[in-house]
Amino acid sequence: MTGALAGTAAEQVVLVDDAGTPIGTFDKALVHGADTPLHLAFSCYGFDASGRMLLTRRALSKATWPGVWTNACCGHPLPGEDPVDAVARRVRTELGVEARDIRLVLPDFRYRAVDAGGMVEHELCPVFFAELPVELHPDPAEVVSWDWVEPDAFFEAAERTPFLLSPWSVLQAEQLRRRGSAPHATGSTSASRWRRPHSR
Repeated sequence: MTGALAGTAAEQVVLVDDAGTPIGTFDKALVHGADTPLHLAFSCYGFDASGRMLLTRRALSKATWPGVWTNACCGHPLPGEDPVDAVARRVRTELGVEARDIRLVLPDFRYRAVDAGGMVEHELCPVFFAELPVELHPDPAEVVSWDWVEPDAFFEAAERTPFLLSPWSVLQAEQLRRRGSAPHATGSTSASRWRRPHSR
């Protein structure tokens, strides 16, 4: 299966079968809809040197789940692109910084979710951790606001107030805890702080 603009300068995503085997490409601008095919993506959770977790609020112009809080960044590997290189590229593009110590923590995560407008996300979406600098320079087309929080606050919010977060981050939080991959913080921050969007 190949998108109408495959082979042109349009950015492509990698389509995969149920086993995760690549089966083609599709134009990224066209792949999401009411019947989105399974495709390759990734999620990255960023931490500063003291162990705080970065949460970002998706720009209001985003096609899916605008304005919700989520992990540091998400993206799609280009055809043939190494996943770690893809994470570094998207962190640079979305957050304006260089990621360090990028490591895979959930290699097999996948999900399907439908937003209020009927747009479907359907992704094989490995999860990575990375270390990030505290001073960010986000692209406003991607991120409207952000906050550094103790990881326990994120996991508490995913359990108690999942409507504040993207559906993939809620599912990822559950798997990270179940597999013992979740970083543990020394303190906790009230999830209610994410109800009020704020920018740096």
